[in-house]
Amino acid sequence: MPIIVNLDVMLARRKMKSNELAKLIGITEQNLSILKTGKAKAVRLSTLEAICKHLQCQPGDILEHKD
Repeated sequence: MPIIVNLDVMLARRKMKSNELAKLIGITEQNLSILKTGKAKAVRLSTLEAICKHLQCQPGDILEHKD
């Protein structure tokens, strides 16, 4: 898949655990894991917005396109 999800990188930079972020944005740890591994078929803009808000980043910091 040409879309790379760099959520692990941002979590490490912010020294935050996945379960903490999942609670903050209101999704299950399993759904966050699916997103982190790039197995998600889609992501809601509201979820992306919440992630960016709590990690203090931009969507481009999390999602990357590679050929």
